[in-house]
Amino acid sequence: MIYLKSTLLSLLFVGMIPSISWAQKNKEYRETSPEFFATAEARRIGDQMLIWQRNTGGWPKNVDMCSPMSEAQQKKVLADKDLTYDSTTDNGATTTQMTFLARLWQQTKDERYRQAFARGVEYLLSGQYENGGWPQFWPTMRSYQVHITFNDDAMVNTMKLLRNIAEGQEPYQNLSDTALNTRIMKAYAKGVECILNTQMVINDTLTVWCQQHDRNTYAPAKARAYELPSYCSQESAAIVELLMSLPHPDARIIRAVDAAMAWFEKSKITGYRLERVGTRGQADFDTRLVADSTAGPLWARYYDLEHCQPYVCDRDGVPRKHLWEIGPERRNGYSWYNNRPEKLYKKYAKWKKKLQKQ
Repeated sequence: MIYLKSTLLSLLFVGMIPSISWAQKNKEYRETSPEFFATAEARRIGDQMLIWQRNTGGWPKNVDMCSPMSEAQQKKVLADKDLTYDSTTDNGATTTQMTFLARLWQQTKDERYRQAFARGVEYLLSGQYENGGWPQFWPTMRSYQVHITFNDDAMVNTMKLLRNIAEGQEPYQNLSDTALNTRIMKAYAKGVECILNTQMVINDTLTVWCQQHDRNTYAPAKARAYELPSYCSQESAAIVELLMSLPHPDARIIRAVDAAMAWFEKSKITGYRLERVGTRGQADFDTRLVADSTAGPLWARYYDLEHCQPYVCDRDGVPRKHLWEIGPERRNGYSWYNNRPEKLYKKYAKWKKKLQKQ
């Protein structure tokens, strides 16, 4: 376990300050009630999602598809249908639209929504590498977009959605058939194999995962300037949760989960909580680390590969030990620390107990 000394208050830490995404700004994206999806408003939004769907079958990210579009906007988006470089699963894109359209079809049975959903499924399946991994953009990829991408749960979200479709879980009932389910579960199994193959090893001991891995060598890979090859707690927690959801884990999966949980326990930071001060978007906004013996554990987003120590990084790509060494834009504009692994502890205990009964 890692302890932060009191002399490092406000130096080593920036807190869990997630940026407000396009999906968070519009509550409609998160609607689940059948009553809503029977409304004209839901159909209006669904129709706009159809306009935004690229001919690849995927959708671009960070786009507000809920607010009404002008005729000129619709014309421009329709003219961009053939774009191939902005279809993505990053930031919840594509998987979010597919789920919305699935719910909308369940209520309306409008074939247009079913067909759009089906094209989305084909898009997801088309992006998988032979080794089981998925990039975050395809079919046209640039720079680090070619890497196997766990960042922001891109690959995990894809796998979870595909599995839910194959299992006919709500709201995906009757949106697949036996042949498609077979393809989906084959892709899912390959994804699990890729996850196991990319789990990093140090001194013959399994640890966790990087945000992205080389598609050929599985080595941890760099993305944006401040996203360096490293042990990544946040994305690794999502991967472990997915592995624990497998109904019949074999010895290799159990070993992977046990090792990751041991790494989380060893790498947690205790005795401090995050305090945000000032007004978001204003010059006085900042985050501080305050000593608090009652606070729950936290984890750094990144741990360096050499010493497994927390670090922060600015857009210059230079990892730094102290928070004050990076500028306010990255200091306050990125989630450098999180408590996501903490939520796994109870699930892990139940999972281990269940395994003992099998």
